[in-house]
Amino acid sequence: MSRIEELFGAVIRRRRERQGFSQEEFAAAAGVHRTYMSSIERGKVQVSIAVAQKLADALEVPLSRVWKEIETARQSSTD
Repeated sequence: MSRIEELFGAVIRRRRERQGFSQEEFAAAAGVHRTYMSSIERGKVQVSIAVAQKLADALEVPLSRVWKEIETARQSSTD
């Protein structure tokens, strides 16, 4: 997968861990299967906008904030 999937997964994983969710708990809260959640966090799949929104909702953050973190990480890696 491309770098964007990896960055998306890393942001979701970091936020999930900060909030104290296990991967299984978070998957249930977001309404996705735990193995799919694992694939997302490892950057192995492309997620739809609907799934991205479910994840942001489960994290209780605007989806725009998730994308902002991805953009910040992308800029840091190119500097």
